[in-house]
Amino acid sequence: MKNINWQDLSFGYYKTDYNVRCHYKDGKWGELEVSDSEYLPIHMSSTCLHYGQEAFEGLKAFRGKDGKVRLFRCEENAKRMQNTADYIMMKAPSSELFSEAVVKAIELNKEYIPPYESGASLYIRPLLIGVGPQMGVAPSKEFLFTVFVSPVGPYFKTGFKPVKVLMEHTDDRAAPHGTGHIKVGGNYAAGMRAGEAAHHKGYAMAIFLDAKEKKYIDECGPANFFGIKDNTYITPSATTILPSITNASIMEIAKDMGLKVERRLIPIEELATFKEAGACGTAAVISPIGSVEDSTSGQVITIGKPDQVGELTEKLYNRLRGIQYGDCEDKFGWNEILEF
Repeated sequence: MKNINWQDLSFGYYKTDYNVRCHYKDGKWGELEVSDSEYLPIHMSSTCLHYGQEAFEGLKAFRGKDGKVRLFRCEENAKRMQNTADYIMMKAPSSELFSEAVVKAIELNKEYIPPYESGASLYIRPLLIGVGPQMGVAPSKEFLFTVFVSPVGPYFKTGFKPVKVLMEHTDDRAAPHGTGHIKVGGNYAAGMRAGEAAHHKGYAMAIFLDAKEKKYIDECGPANFFGIKDNTYITPSATTILPSITNASIMEIAKDMGLKVERRLIPIEELATFKEAGACGTAAVISPIGSVEDSTSGQVITIGKPDQVGELTEKLYNRLRGIQYGDCEDKFGWNEILEF
């Protein structure tokens, strides 16, 4: 294991030794290649650079108290990349190739998997880009699939504590029938201005509204939103929202804990009725939300006790983390235990 100050890791890029690559050319995928370079040699006229043919995923591996390494829901990430690729006319790796590349990247960099007691994890970034030279707007015929890894700490520096978020009225993250439901870089670029503005004002993130009517909760920048009240876990449902694997997992856990689960439109006015709320995703896992400020009216909506994590939110977080680290029974069969 590398000599790293694991407890001080932020959620950022940390150089590891190797990455894995695979090329799609002449109608087929090639063999996996191992590289120690952090750079990708691509044509300056690649479709990823000019026309946004780019897809990526994010997943994690965890070292448990028993020393075993657990890879969380890799197949679901493979399926989501395939859905994304299909929508923007790219060739995605099969689930088998995706998994092989992910496991290979982890194995090659196993000394960077943080120890159990650190609370950190190994973040895995599969990336798919169009690399065929193209001048006109058309799908590429060549693609590059690469997987690299980085040990990471918490996404939010404050840790598992309630955060303040800013409700965004001006900028749209994604349009109905656009690309909000797939994982492409353009969605994040579209939300970057509002996100940075929120950060400069002291908020953890921006929360976006639906682009059409500005009446309903959409996403929390890099994560899905959820609210809890009346023993019910409620999360938005819309064509603009990315189907979060973390959120899907939390919904299963919520049902198993006896909560009702609803996926539906959430009007802005309903925010004030939630006893608990949070943002959830691979990077943040769960970030409890203590208050929401409306960027237009200045109204501050407090949720529950804004300085305390809600009881059910904490239970959901602990259960999910427990499964990922092997401290709780994996009754859903989500983990793949890696033998190195």
